[in-house]
Order: sequence, then C-alpha cells, then structure tokens
Amino acid sequence: MGIVRPHLWFHDQAVHAARFYAEVIPNTVIHSIATAPPGTPGVAEGTEFIVELTIDGMRATFLNAGPAFTLDEAFSFVLDCADQAEVDHYWETLTADGGTPSQCGWLVDRFGVSWQITPVQLDDVMSRPDREGVARAMAAMLTMGKLDIEGLEAAYRGE
Repeated sequence: MGIVRPHLWFHDQAVHAARFYAEVIPNTVIHSIATAPPGTPGVAEGTEFIVELTIDGMRATFLNAGPAFTLDEAFSFVLDCADQAEVDHYWETLTADGGTPSQCGWLVDRFGVSWQITPVQLDDVMSRPDREGVARAMAAMLTMGKLDIEGLEAAYRGE
C-alpha cells in the first residue's frame, strides 16, 4: 500500500510556510522545492511550485497554485504539547505576524493553516470516569482560546 500524506494548496506561500515550520516544529525537513514548468495553470513558469517536506516526521506536499482553492479549518494539524510551556510557546509562535487565535485550542497561522495546540493532558482529563467532571472541563474548554491545563483540571475538580 502507498503512504497517506497531506497535500495543502496555497495561493503563493507554500515555500514560506514550509521554511517557517522547519524553523519552529521539531523533526521538520524540506526535501525539495520544484519550480513550475511551462504551461502550469495559474502559475508562472519558474515559480516555486511544489514543496516536499516532512513535518514532525509526517511526509507532506505543499503546492503554490493560485487562489482557486483556499485553506480552511476543515483541515487542521494537531500539535500535541507536553506541558503548558509548550502550549504557550506554540500558541505565541503560530499566531505571531498575522495568525488568528480561535477557541478550544484552535488557531490559524499567517499562512492560513489551521492548528490545534493541544496539551497531552486534555485526553487524560476527557477520559476520566467522573462524567460530571468531564462535562465541567469541556464547558471550561469551550470558553478558552489557548488551552489552560490548570484551568481544565480546576474545572474537572469543580473549583
């Protein structure tokens, strides 16, 4: 069987996005950047066109192909964070320079890519046996932009 991997369509920022992710996301490497051949619809010949990369160990393709399609929140990368310091770091880094924070740990970076900045503790809190505690944690999460681990824990405990 082949390998399943994401393919993201950018207007003209694929290379910039790949380089940015290579700087801020561990285990991210750009493998190649191909230029558009003559006759490529919507893209000038010689323009940086296709970027092959591995983002945190996952192969991906980024494509510069003009404005015919746009990225939206229907697709997102989930970035699991070990602790609040990592949540804070990635939240600030990915919302910088034009990114847009959203709710429940979601954001859209300056390239239009949607991310879920998720502490690994979230799965733990949401799978605990006290269903009322889980409901309180869920209600708290729905009021948050960037997720706050202690806030989730306090809500679970009923504080």
